[in-house]
Amino acid sequence: MVTAAQHQALVVSAIDAKVEELAKARGYNSAATLASYVASTNAAWAAEATAFVAWRDQVWQDAYACLAEVEAGNRAMPSVSEALAMIPAIEW
Repeated sequence: MVTAAQHQALVVSAIDAKVEELAKARGYNSAATLASYVASTNAAWAAEATAFVAWRDQVWQDAYACLAEVEAGNRAMPSVSEALAMIPAIEW
């Protein structure tokens, strides 16, 4: 049986994997690598990184708000698939 803490860890891990997957699908080695281009002197790379960082921040703000609602007893912990479905699309 999976504990609530283990389930939460699975959800967080799945969200993290989705963030990493998006960065890699864009041709970067990792989310950290993509984010590091935010100060690039190449305007296109900087714009792409800026969009990614804003999206990543929104993903985690939403995830932590959801977890706070769970901890407050205002909602049930979402399944991994439900949590992933809550991730907004990125606008490059």
